[in-house]
Amino acid sequence: MNNKLDLSKYNKLIKEIEKHNKLYYEKSSPKISDRDYDNLKKKLIKLETNKFIKKSSSPSNKVGYKPSKNFAKHNHRVPMLSLSNAFDYDDLLNFEKKILNYINDKIKLEYSVEPKIDGISASLNYKKGKLVAGVSRGDGKVGELITENLKTIKDIPIEIKNKNFPQDIEIRGEVFIARSDFQNIKDKFANPRNAASGCLRQKDPNETKKIPLKFIAYTFGFIEKNQFRLQSEFLNELKIWGFSTSKHNQVLKSLGELKEYHDKFEKERFNLEYDLDGLVYKINDLKLQKRLGFTSNSPRWAIAHKFSADNAYSEILNIDVQVGRTGALTPVAKIKPINIGGVIVSNATLHNEDEISRKDIRKGDTVKIERAGDVIPHVIEVDLKKRKKNSARFQFPIKCPSCGSKTFKEYNLTTKKYDAVRRCSNEGFNCEKIAIEKIKHFISKEALNIEGLGKKVVEKFWELKFIRFPQDIFKLDYNKISKLDGWGNQSTSNLKYSIDQSKNVNLEKFIFSLGIRHIGAENAKLIGDYSINIKNFLDIINKKKINQFINIDGIGETQINSMNRFFKNKENLNIVYKLSDILNIKSRELNKKGKLNNQSFMFTGKLIDISRAEAKNLTEQNLGNIVSTVSKKLNYLVIGEKPTQKKIELAKKVGVKILTQQEWNNLLN
Repeated sequence: MNNKLDLSKYNKLIKEIEKHNKLYYEKSSPKISDRDYDNLKKKLIKLETNKFIKKSSSPSNKVGYKPSKNFAKHNHRVPMLSLSNAFDYDDLLNFEKKILNYINDKIKLEYSVEPKIDGISASLNYKKGKLVAGVSRGDGKVGELITENLKTIKDIPIEIKNKNFPQDIEIRGEVFIARSDFQNIKDKFANPRNAASGCLRQKDPNETKKIPLKFIAYTFGFIEKNQFRLQSEFLNELKIWGFSTSKHNQVLKSLGELKEYHDKFEKERFNLEYDLDGLVYKINDLKLQKRLGFTSNSPRWAIAHKFSADNAYSEILNIDVQVGRTGALTPVAKIKPINIGGVIVSNATLHNEDEISRKDIRKGDTVKIERAGDVIPHVIEVDLKKRKKNSARFQFPIKCPSCGSKTFKEYNLTTKKYDAVRRCSNEGFNCEKIAIEKIKHFISKEALNIEGLGKKVVEKFWELKFIRFPQDIFKLDYNKISKLDGWGNQSTSNLKYSIDQSKNVNLEKFIFSLGIRHIGAENAKLIGDYSINIKNFLDIINKKKINQFINIDGIGETQINSMNRFFKNKENLNIVYKLSDILNIKSRELNKKGKLNNQSFMFTGKLIDISRAEAKNLTEQNLGNIVSTVSKKLNYLVIGEKPTQKKIELAKKVGVKILTQQEWNNLLN
């Protein structure tokens, strides 16, 4: 019988994995290494196996993440599953043993081997030689329809006239950006994978086209009349059809050969044009692949052999405490430069005050540094045997190292605990480091998206006293800029053009650009939709009516308190008013044929002749709000075919009006 401790541990683990799933798949911003994530999954599966507890919604049952509502959905005819992982030779032995036990035969297995590129999986559906649909992996069953974005990639043929090309086929592969190309855009993205994900999932294909994405094909999903015997044969045919494949593909005949190739490749991988985190081994015989089939979320005939995290020992020369946009104090270890996995590392994150205290990390300590993929290098442990006798515990500053203001730890209303992160109490631009980071946020891709004004440029302009506040960006002296080292008439002209273009901004992006803590892109959209236009928004914040935002589904006390603190600061308020005079802040366009007047809607069941995504989009275009839960804040529950009965019952209980699809249509017209 499961005890409460096991269940509590299990639920906590699920919550943590789901958080990292969202960061990785939806936000393209992983906070932990692949190995750390894999270890969390292993812990979860171990609990489920040993304690006989498993929820149907467990991450162990899921692949990827739910598709974004920004794109139409598309069903995969053959599931696009993730791979199980191997970390050492014992895992490989177990993998092969399971295959032989499953088929109850002691045959000699042959493997097709390929690099596991760290990019974004995509499926290309061709009918009669023409590309008719391009889809992201999504949750493995349903992906995002991103055809036009994929068509901008030169490696992807739009039409194939080869007579041997199947009439109906789904070709699968990886979208990525080369390391050399990433150097040109690294100010906008954390790493190449994030760049590939962010660019591929743009709403405007013209924006995707600006980035030199690449595509490597590696298998098929659905195929009509399969004429291939081996995976390696199919890979060779892909090249004839005009697709790019990896030049490192191999056919190997034993686990010993796999391990040898893996060990060799692990050392050489940093010389490749793309990032990868391991090798993929597939049973080469396609008939045997079909026979082996799939488990709930991975094929039995393939496995990913991950590379080990790279680590090395170095000495901490100093501990710097950096101040971020929201005032967060982040300790960073300055270490003796050391080569870790082909990269020279001189800094390592120490995360927060609690982490330093827990690991007792001190200046002068010899520490183990780990670098895994593109996650920031971090300190794993201290070598206490090498600790100096005169070493002293690190004293975390109780005053901001930038402006001298008091620091504090915020009480979390959800966890009922104080946060691990210590923050500067300065809410305005009087703290230099906060001000610089706020300006960096203001010009970022997700905010005003001012090209040519990257992080380094902001720092330089601050140093030269060109910029002190966001509004200063629109008063820059371009004559002075053109005379700076590295600048000329053309680059200055490009910057001016980009700044002028940024003056036309949507209300939601403007709100997001302010850098209010706890107000991310989604919350900014909710607040923008509620406010309708900049005039209403200014009226709300000026007249101290911010508490009314609590009526928005998705906005809670945490967001309200944060906004009240932000706008209580007169300097912040002044900046907002000055920016509103400079910028053309666009309201949400209203559909003249009909308005839903800030009414909230929720859909359940299958709709006729329209997708759920399109229905939601139409609702928002007509000034309606989409909510995710049934509560008193919901105005209408729209039901289609086979609706969720629990939602209907709850709607009746709390007095929510229930509409048919036709009745909803009538509101639009």
